[in-house]
Amino acid sequence: MRYYLIAGEASGDQLGAALMAGLRQLDPQAQIIGIGGPAMTGLGLDSLFPMDELSVMGIWEVLPKYRQLKRRIAQTAAAVIDAAPDVLITIDSPDFGLRVARLVAAQRPDLRRVHYVAPSVWAWRPGRAAKMAQVIDHVLAILPFEPPLMQAAGMSCDFVGHPVATADVAGPDEAQLFRNAHGIAPDAPVVLCLPGSRRGEVARLGPRFDEALMRLRDRVPEIRVVLPTVPGVAGLVRDMTRRWPTAPIVIEEAEEKRAAFAAADLALAASGTVSLELAASRIPMVIGYDMAPLSRLIIGALLRTDTVTLVNLVSDTRAVPEFLGRNCQPGPIAQALQDALEDPARRAAQLEAMDLTMERLGRGGEAPGLRAARSVLGAIPTGVAQG
Repeated sequence: MRYYLIAGEASGDQLGAALMAGLRQLDPQAQIIGIGGPAMTGLGLDSLFPMDELSVMGIWEVLPKYRQLKRRIAQTAAAVIDAAPDVLITIDSPDFGLRVARLVAAQRPDLRRVHYVAPSVWAWRPGRAAKMAQVIDHVLAILPFEPPLMQAAGMSCDFVGHPVATADVAGPDEAQLFRNAHGIAPDAPVVLCLPGSRRGEVARLGPRFDEALMRLRDRVPEIRVVLPTVPGVAGLVRDMTRRWPTAPIVIEEAEEKRAAFAAADLALAASGTVSLELAASRIPMVIGYDMAPLSRLIIGALLRTDTVTLVNLVSDTRAVPEFLGRNCQPGPIAQALQDALEDPARRAAQLEAMDLTMERLGRGGEAPGLRAARSVLGAIPTGVAQG
């Protein structure tokens, strides 16, 4: 069968790559086309255009690129129609993917449309599920409490877990090699700095994270800061960190990132999927996030939960400290980092929440990418293949 996949940001690219692997396992003749980033193109996808053009978030951030995004939406919808796939799968990035799905549905109402990652209606704008149901038939949920919410809106939905729950993590040997390669003393705490995968996030959070880490270094002088990044923002990160008084070790390659996670004792990260990656490696963390003022005002007024950190939500705890919006300030963040590094009780609480999160997301079970692929195939009516 022919599958059209659309991913619009780094987290969706990872989900898409896992799904591609699962589809090929269940359907060896699978033809996979669409839009993706390094993980998906590394598996052979010929992306319609560079995925990082779509990696924007927030109302204010999208406005300057609105015309370009509108053109890309029309171009993508036309490409889907021309490709005549058996199923369209939009992955994360609903502002882009669902607009494409709406245009496609108008011309191909018979085409099965699947969305991978349920909208976070538990957090804000619950009406999004009903709106999505106008153009989406089936949802692949990555959080265990989401299927009833999607089904209530009129879509079928399966919980498929999250690839991070079964991903390989580096071990002590790789951690030691990383320390040796970068001249990090055996007793020096390694702190990861993860200000996001979008240019706007990095530009907004980077200076605040640096200031928080400088304050932490004043109290714990021996720390070494490591900043893993992704290709779409690597240039910006390197330019920015050259001006930081506490210049971090910047790494870009995926294998080195795995090793850095194994070597890490603590992390300061933007809110998002990265909290699950940190949980998989059992790294205590502090979460910070902010948006442009207009986006912050609107989204803050609509927020329906007291936490946005996925580890907190899935484990049903509040073990991971977070600093959002106006509270995303260096001083409190630095104190929380010190507590997470030096307070055994706080570290133990985070580790327990992380282990529970991984269990609930499918650790020890079938690979989520394979579960997602099986769900996609189950959602396609028998006999619809285009050939």
